[in-house]
Amino acid sequence: MPAIHYRIRWPDASESHCYSPSLAIQDQLSAGADYALAEFLRRVRAATEVANERVQAKYGFLCSRANDQLVATEARAALFSTLPEARVTVLGFEPA
Repeated sequence: MPAIHYRIRWPDASESHCYSPSLAIQDQLSAGADYALAEFLRRVRAATEVANERVQAKYGFLCSRANDQLVATEARAALFSTLPEARVTVLGFEPA
C-alpha cells in the first residue's frame, strides 16, 4: 500500500508536512487547491477513514500514524476556527 506525504499551508502562512498511509488523500484533496477550513477537515477525515479501512483490510489493524496525523491536523485547525474566512491550501504531494 503506497503511503504519501502532502504539504499544506495554513491561514497564517505556516506550513505542515502531513502523512497518509494510502493514496486515498488524493481522492479528497487536489494539489494547488485551497479549501475552507471546515471543508478541508471534512475531506481529511474522509480520506483518513478510507485509508484506515484499507490498512485494516490488508493488515488487520488501523494505522496509528494516520490517526495521529488526523489528531494533529484537527488541533492545528482549531487555532483558526474563529476565523470565518480561514482557508487551507494544498501545496503538493510526494511519495513517503
